[in-house]
Amino acid sequence: MIFKEIKYLKGNSKGIIYLFFFRVSSYFTKNIVLKIIGFPVRIFYHFLFQWILGFDVYDTTKIGKGFNVYHGFGITIHKDVIIGDFVKIRQLTTIGNSKSNGKTPCIGNHVDIGAHCIIIGDIEIGDNVSIGAGTIVTKSIPSNHLAYGNPIKIVEKKDV
Repeated sequence: MIFKEIKYLKGNSKGIIYLFFFRVSSYFTKNIVLKIIGFPVRIFYHFLFQWILGFDVYDTTKIGKGFNVYHGFGITIHKDVIIGDFVKIRQLTTIGNSKSNGKTPCIGNHVDIGAHCIIIGDIEIGDNVSIGAGTIVTKSIPSNHLAYGNPIKIVEKKDV
């Protein structure tokens, strides 16, 4: 599966490197035996990506196939966020809860998230959604819509 994803990401070397290490580290979270065997791999992943590169995404986060990262610096994704297939994300983006122990977003398939977005709270982002750079998303966005601005404006893609 990982090699199909890498083929999808061709030309995005940073995205390929991130995705490869994320998938390998995630593999070692499946059960206690794998956690013990993969402990050094997971430590390496956390140290390199979270501490050094500023890419704060836990290896237990549920991320679908074809996850595409552009300019990976400053991305933070809460461990309880669910991300669908073929999602694109750019630098300085935060996805998480709006209060301590609060619920987190669920992001659909084929979502394009612009740079410096904040997506927080118990919300759902539908399929085929585009979120413009700098948008603060605190409410759900239906499928096939475009969201942009602060305060957020949501329009159907066919109207754009």
